[in-house]
Amino acid sequence: MRIRSLGVRRAAFLAGPLVIAGLLAGCGSGDDTANAPRTESATAASATDTAAPSDGTSSAPSGVPTDAVSNSLTPSAPRSPSGGTRCHTSELRASVGRNNPGAGQENFPVVLTNQSTRTCTLYGYPGTAFVDASGKQLGPDPKRSSTEPETVRLAPGQSAWAGLSFANPEVSGAGTATPAALVVTPPDEEDPLKVTWKSGEVPVSGNESSVRLIPFSPGTGA
Repeated sequence: MRIRSLGVRRAAFLAGPLVIAGLLAGCGSGDDTANAPRTESATAASATDTAAPSDGTSSAPSGVPTDAVSNSLTPSAPRSPSGGTRCHTSELRASVGRNNPGAGQENFPVVLTNQSTRTCTLYGYPGTAFVDASGKQLGPDPKRSSTEPETVRLAPGQSAWAGLSFANPEVSGAGTATPAALVVTPPDEEDPLKVTWKSGEVPVSGNESSVRLIPFSPGTGA
């Protein structure tokens, strides 16, 4: 039944109204505030990867003020039912896959890969935020879909992906900015990972400036 579950999640990632935003927010379960985008899939060819330091120290981007992205990076309830088996930031590598646009939407898989030697779990949503070169958050906090999260088990080397989408600014007319990076915080963790953003402008202001997220599913979103 796992194949059926992933199919439902991909369908959720691929169907929904036009939305925009230049920023994403926290982990946790769906809050029924968002519908998912409309494209058929997201590819996971990694654009840029970052990994937490092996000594477990924080990998927060240099120059990011704590209060600038706190809302987007602080995980929210519910926490993973797997308790102590959850993946920690120091065990993960973050990447952003290629855009798979469609129906006026831009759709990206945010991928976390287990680089540790143990099996761990992810549950819920990543904390996400677009930031500029100084670490300042760009755009509003994201909206989460109503898709029911599942616990994803990651053996060493395995990945999970969460869908990130927003309306194409050229279509929506939203105000834009070009981020320096996407900051990604694993579910229930406090230390973030930073991925260089190479996909151009994102919406940060106006009526169509919401970024939307769907929770983690197994695989890379390919």
